[in-house]
Amino acid sequence: MATHKVQNWVQELDSTLESVDRAENLVVEIAQSAGVPEDDALSIGMALRECLVNAVVHGNRYNAKKKVHLSVQVTTDKLEISVGDEGEGFSLSNVPDPRAEENILKQSGRGILLIQAFVDEFEVLQRQPHGSEVRMVKHLSSH
Repeated sequence: MATHKVQNWVQELDSTLESVDRAENLVVEIAQSAGVPEDDALSIGMALRECLVNAVVHGNRYNAKKKVHLSVQVTTDKLEISVGDEGEGFSLSNVPDPRAEENILKQSGRGILLIQAFVDEFEVLQRQPHGSEVRMVKHLSSH
């Protein structure tokens, strides 16, 4: 039976856009070291950036007292990323469809579609006692 090596990274980030940059760079490096091709690693980075910006801007509303929680786990077959905020929380069913005619020209609302396009699994969970957690998974093809 083969042993599965698991690597975990957990970070608590400030609710700033500067912390988003650092976390994106870290996760792109982690993905590439896990064998993810560069283009896919950069796509994962973009998905993470969207998710982190949502956590900072919409979840924590730039509140310096609130943190963004980042967790990255790499196994032999997947890269799993979780991003949690300490905000009010949200439900995907309440997010307007950016493809709807009345939303086409709006500046925001496309991030979740972008995230879903770049990862294999995507879900939004409620954090306890409050906030949201987004879980993203990219399956790693065996080389």
